[in-house]
Amino acid sequence: MINNKTYAVFGLGRYGSAVAKELVNNGAEVLAVDIDEERVNEAVSDIPFCKCADVTDPEVLKQLGIANIDVVIIAMATDLEASVMATMLCKEMGVKTVISKCSSEMNCKILSKVGADKVIFPESESGIRLAKNLLSSGFVDILDISSDVSMVELEVRDEWENKSLLELNLRKKYSINIVSIIEDGKVNVMIDPEKPLKKTMRLIVIADTAKLRKL
Repeated sequence: MINNKTYAVFGLGRYGSAVAKELVNNGAEVLAVDIDEERVNEAVSDIPFCKCADVTDPEVLKQLGIANIDVVIIAMATDLEASVMATMLCKEMGVKTVISKCSSEMNCKILSKVGADKVIFPESESGIRLAKNLLSSGFVDILDISSDVSMVELEVRDEWENKSLLELNLRKKYSINIVSIIEDGKVNVMIDPEKPLKKTMRLIVIADTAKLRKL
């Protein structure tokens, strides 16, 4: 599931630390930043590249090389002003994907307006789950059912387009069980195995977590 993207996490509270640690544990290159030196010192044993810095300062972000980071996760929901400033600066510097944590619906709207590509309610999405989704190439979403089994929302790959599930035999090839197909916003659990797949579809599958790497 690992990919070659680089990540930065701003804010090393419980949520930010969980995201950063999960990314590091899966072999990703992660820069973690917090303005609180004590938090940085606590995190450095688990996250090698930790910096104590003010991410609302454009000069600091330039020195950190944020323009070269693929994904920035801004986990400072308790400080809306800092989150807004960091989001805006990252987008201005050309960061392709900025994910901002928010503490209310209004804050989410504000962060979306200033450029956040995705906003996160931590109550509905854990830091570990976010990290797993970021690391998963071609996976739209991953939800752990148990320590061994995951439910995954999967894109239809180019090589699967216009082929049926019968032809592809994904269960045998990847050890996954398709439980439903999302098409035009509707979830269909009555799956026709002979119907050709379209790129606009999403497959909901249940799989052995260890075997997801085959995808």
